Parts: sequence; structure tokens; C-alpha cells
Amino acid sequence: MRFHIITIFPDIFDSYLNESIIGRAIKNKLISVKFYNPRDFIKGNKSNYKPVDDKPYGGGPGMVMRAEPILKAVEAVFKKITNYELRIKNKKSKVLIINFIPSAEKFTTAYAKTIFKKYTDVILICGRYEGIDARVDKILKTKKLSIGDYVLTGGEIPAMILVDCVSRQIEGVLGNYDSREEERISSSEVYTRPEVLKYPFNAVHGKKSKNYKVPKVLLSGNHKNIEEWKQKK
Repeated sequence: MRFHIITIFPDIFDSYLNESIIGRAIKNKLISVKFYNPRDFIKGNKSNYKPVDDKPYGGGPGMVMRAEPILKAVEAVFKKITNYELRIKNKKSKVLIINFIPSAEKFTTAYAKTIFKKYTDVILICGRYEGIDARVDKILKTKKLSIGDYVLTGGEIPAMILVDCVSRQIEGVLGNYDSREEERISSSEVYTRPEVLKYPFNAVHGKKSKNYKVPKVLLSGNHKNIEEWKQKK
């Protein structure tokens, strides 16, 4: 699975993509993540200023990301994909282009599975400011997605979420493929050692210590009862 991220702030992704499960997946070449900065596709003026945004037609606060730099960045992605297909004969790529907007269809694990099964390359457009010139969606026929009913500063965080969720569907990314929560009965109420936790640890809080115990059913060894408990939770 290859992810192509179009963003004017690629450095935002550094710490997240270089650590833990996703970092290992990239190192092991189970996924790849490439960045394309729209500013790189603009000719600068004498001061080398490269504006990716401009005032909205019709008025209103804020700025709108211009279509041309984003479209040129997407063209660069397709050129890279074509070069890959030429190197790997009989390898036809299937590309999905995603634009994140709050009012769109909600992104889900079910859709992450669809992406993994149907596509080889995912282009993620990270908007900023008041959004992206609507002609980008019309020209590219983008898939519009939302990660929730709230507004963020940009599309970079949604892009990280999608990369994470889709990558989990790839065998080898997780240490144990069956550990995917969506594939088993799981509860948000989980416990580990010690079996009895005494808290507060001392009298600093001015409270009497109390023992907090793991539910007996989880210690019973009765898998049927444990699964029923998880279902209820």
C-alpha cells in the first residue's frame, strides 16, 4: 500500500510516522508514505514567495487554497505511479484520491478495509485555511471523507488517522494480525497486573487506601463467561 500525502506542512508527520507500529511498517516496506508540497509546484516571485492561497470569490473571512498547485502535485503523484508500473510489468495500480472535509461521509474501519482491498495507491489532500478551491474535487473526482463533526486546522491529522487505520489491515503490520480489535470481541474496560491495586499508594491525598480488584470473571479461566462479559461491556 502506497500513501501519497499532499501537504504544505510535511514535517508535521515526522514523529508519528517514524515511531512504533507505523514506523516499523515503513521500515519493513509494508507501506510507503511520500510527500508532495504544493509550494514546490509554484514559481516564486523575486522574493521567492510562493502563495498557495488567495482571497475567496464572493467575500468572507480567511483564505482558500488555490487549485493549480494542488492539481500539479497530484499530476506528480500519477507520474510517480506510472514510473512504478513501467518498472514492475503487468502491475496495474488502482488509485483513490481523498479530500478531508468536516461535512462529508464519516471515515470508518469498514471503509478502511475497502481501501485496503480495492486500491494500491491513496492520495491524501490536506486542506488548510477555509478549504480548497472546489474545482479540485470536480476535476479529480475526489472521495470526500470526514473524521468527525468538528473543524481542524488542516487535513494532516485526518491523513495520519487514515494511514494508521488502513495500515492495520495489512498482514504483518501488527505483531499479531488477530490483535485487531475490530476482528474480535473487545471491551474498552481492560485490566492487567497487579490483580489487586491499592490506591492511593499512601496518605498524601488525605484518603484511606482502597483495594481495586480485577473482575473475578477475567480470572476464572472460563472463556465462555469471559466472552459474555466482554459482549455486555
